[in-house]
Amino acid sequence: MATRAFGNLFAGKTVVITGAGNGIGKAAALAFHEAGASVIAHLGRSDTHKGDFPADIVTWTGDFTAPEQQQAFVDFIKSATQHIDVLVNNAGTMFGRFPADQITDTQYDNIVELNQHAVVRITRGLLPELKRAPESSIVNTVSISASTGGSPGSAVYSASKAFVSTYSRGLARELAPDGIRVNAVSPGVIDTDFHSRYSSKEKLEATRKQVPLQRLGTAEDCAPTFLFLASSALSGYITGQVIEINGGQR
Repeated sequence: MATRAFGNLFAGKTVVITGAGNGIGKAAALAFHEAGASVIAHLGRSDTHKGDFPADIVTWTGDFTAPEQQQAFVDFIKSATQHIDVLVNNAGTMFGRFPADQITDTQYDNIVELNQHAVVRITRGLLPELKRAPESSIVNTVSISASTGGSPGSAVYSASKAFVSTYSRGLARELAPDGIRVNAVSPGVIDTDFHSRYSSKEKLEATRKQVPLQRLGTAEDCAPTFLFLASSALSGYITGQVIEINGGQR
């Protein structure tokens, strides 16, 4: 894995990451661990993949469509560590493709609660711990759809990711005096369970042909960018940016 180039860059650092049960979040969590970090990983609503993680990665399971579970996670983190060097807000999904004239209030609420409200609440709750670290950072996961609007049935999901992009830029300005950098990673079409659930093989193949690099991305393609943006040694003068990882896709 390319992340071996990071050596022990995060030795002595505590990294909190949400949505780490599989896909991009899992690859990022393992990469931080490989680079020496103490990792606390929210696995999602199920601990199905808990056995995929080294024993020294602390894991937590909970449903972030419920505000009380978001708060429970914050409380757990505060009890587990005195400071946080890196917060990665990665948890998010579409839950399905919902036409604009058919989406229900429950579907809408779940998408916005997970992709948008949870990011704000967890960031708010953990900022005191981030401020205790001398050089801390926040990396949020958005999506190419935040800028393109996505494909049919994903308008609300895309809008929720656009919110996080703008939130990241605003937060970067606000937290700069505290020495906290805030950036976002914006994956394109990545070959994970996410797209297996919400896109047909035909749609994915059509997309692949439109990508200049002529392939879909992988979770491992995304992981190094999280480490780059989290490291003050590598990106100490970068804040308020959204980094696209999409093989040249537009």
